[in-house]
Amino acid sequence: MPSTHPLILRFCGEQVAPDHLEVIRSVTGDCPGLSRTELASTICEILDWRRLNGRLKTVECRALLEELDGKLLRLPPLRAGRPRGSRTSTAPRTAPELSLTGTRRDFDPVEIVPVSGPQEQALWRSLVERHHYLGHRVPFGAQLRYFVRVHAPEPVIAGCLQFSSPAWRMEARDRYLGWDDAARRKNLQRVVSNSRFLILPSMRIKNLASSALSLACARLPGDWESRYGIRPWLLETLVDSARFSGSCYKAANWVQVGETTGRGRNDREHLHHGESPKTIFLFPLVKGAGRLLAGAPTSAGALAPSMQHKNPYASSIYAI
Repeated sequence: MPSTHPLILRFCGEQVAPDHLEVIRSVTGDCPGLSRTELASTICEILDWRRLNGRLKTVECRALLEELDGKLLRLPPLRAGRPRGSRTSTAPRTAPELSLTGTRRDFDPVEIVPVSGPQEQALWRSLVERHHYLGHRVPFGAQLRYFVRVHAPEPVIAGCLQFSSPAWRMEARDRYLGWDDAARRKNLQRVVSNSRFLILPSMRIKNLASSALSLACARLPGDWESRYGIRPWLLETLVDSARFSGSCYKAANWVQVGETTGRGRNDREHLHHGESPKTIFLFPLVKGAGRLLAGAPTSAGALAPSMQHKNPYASSIYAI
């Protein structure tokens, strides 16, 4: 029998109300034949837990259900398949990767290309799994993926990018933005995480990484708004300082604001504090991003795109 010990639970940053918990327990108890994903979708429909574009928050709701499993409810056993957050199978390597050496201008134009269709998704996963030190995992929440493409002179895939939902809480980021709990709950959906960035090791192209980041910063806001119905104001990323200096982010004018505690997204009991701290970098996508995110009054032109995007290789940047 699940424990009745009181829990403080949150769903997408908001505390779960007691009546919501009753709905959750009722659905999971009355519909034992549904899968975990089907239960999550049903609960989202009943409670109207949706993104701004109207899509259900099924992924986040399933994570909540699995947190409650064995505490306030019993979930059905996992069915065969790949759970969210797990490592995924990748496509077999079908051809040797081309090795290129030179400067970015030798291989213009550099392009940021959305990943679409099963074959491209499989290729993206394969490249990231083989060459990124974290491998590939299904991201939590919303996500968009891109290829970095150069021309030599034919189009060649030179790297991979992934943008996904941000961390719920990071002390250094929140302090830098002047966020209290209310401001973070209100505006966290305006922040997007650059959760994977890979330039293939066979690509020895000077300035390619920072150029690709700048182009991605220019493209991402419109694509994210088209997919999810909200335009982001700020990008964040985490760099493992034990492995990397973050030089490409610095060259692309991202701002270093501090370090994480090393706990990770799901370490709510502080069991892994300080194990693997990461350096936090931020990039504003609109003028006055910091003031907007903190809820401070701004001028009428505050939502104009940053001047950085008129010239992806410019050295100036609006301060957060």
